Amino acid sequence: MRRDSWVPVALAYATFVLVGLSAGVGGVLLPAQIDDYGLDKATVGTQFFTFSAGFMLAGSTAGWLIHRFGVRTSLVVGGGVFALAGLYTAVRPPFAAFVAVQILAGYGTGILESVLNAYLTERPGATTLLNRLHAFFGVGALLGPLLATWILSFLPWTAVWLVLALVSLPLLAGFWLTLPAREIPLPAADGEPAERPGLLTAVSRQPAVLLGAVFLAVYVGLEISVGNWGFSFLVEEHGQGDLIAGYTVSGYWLGLALGRFLISPAATRLGMTATGMTYVCLAGITVSALLAWIAPGAAVASVSFVLLGFWLGPVFPTTMAVAPRLTVPRLVPTAIGLLNGVSVVGGAVFPWLAGAIAQGVGVWTLPPFAVVLALALLLVWWLVAGRMTPAPRPAADEAVPSRSEDQAEI
Repeated sequence: MRRDSWVPVALAYATFVLVGLSAGVGGVLLPAQIDDYGLDKATVGTQFFTFSAGFMLAGSTAGWLIHRFGVRTSLVVGGGVFALAGLYTAVRPPFAAFVAVQILAGYGTGILESVLNAYLTERPGATTLLNRLHAFFGVGALLGPLLATWILSFLPWTAVWLVLALVSLPLLAGFWLTLPAREIPLPAADGEPAERPGLLTAVSRQPAVLLGAVFLAVYVGLEISVGNWGFSFLVEEHGQGDLIAGYTVSGYWLGLALGRFLISPAATRLGMTATGMTYVCLAGITVSALLAWIAPGAAVASVSFVLLGFWLGPVFPTTMAVAPRLTVPRLVPTAIGLLNGVSVVGGAVFPWLAGAIAQGVGVWTLPPFAVVLALALLLVWWLVAGRMTPAPRPAADEAVPSRSEDQAEI
């Protein structure tokens, strides 16, 4: 692939803005969907389960698509499925069909995310590129509610999905025109058997990859739990008004995006490795969650939420960046797909658990719940780091005297 081309990277960033938009509009569209279909919240919420199923399916097939057809075709497949799902949703299908088509929306989104993560992992400076990639998701997630609210002021909710589908088409055309038709297949590592099991089966036997999947499942669970229940915590436990609490939650997501833009470059200047930077972020997450738990006052709670988002920001993309150190080269795309697919499980289970605990005990349990997950992240990351292969050293004619290759990744 052309490593000197900036256009595919810019298209990747734009695609993650689109993915963030599609995630950000969901909460705004729910009331309109409830009114339109005449159903309750629980019934309309079944769309999230089918979307998650499609996303998980994408994670299990993304590696095979890349190996079989290459990055360009895989992106067109994922983006095409996303566009078709959006166009069908725009015609306001019956509710059962609407729920079913979320499988396609989840699959298309999952393919786009997994393939672009795998693509940027293979480029120089992968950690910085991936942090920026996921920061642009945060940008889209911030803009999504504004876009949806504006469109709903003069058009039905289905128009939002029409816009998202149409926006995806020029991005697909851009990938088709700027990426090579087929990448060179990844070679087998020295010592690998000639007859090998299927890609997904082989990856599932890699302890380091499985630990990485657990790590990201807990991470996404923590991120979504705080994002979903933070508003209720601030209103019910600290008596904040809806407007201030809403601003605080927006600040949490803004902190997430800023962390992805700012922490990785700062770590590079300090000479930190990707692994060391993650330890620092996990420590910051733990301290911020503790601050939200034990510090009195609504203002301190708001600040702690923004700091929590800031330190959470780089963790997911940095884990993707070190995925090549968790397995052999030919399995990296499949490993990234598995990591991405399993993460959505944590994004469903842990927010549900946080809500169930809040319902039974009280919403004050959100900060201690976050502390427990933060400590679990530290433990699992220690296990993951212990199974990583050493970072590759630059060749003699490419050596950078001031820092190692692992540092250059950041």
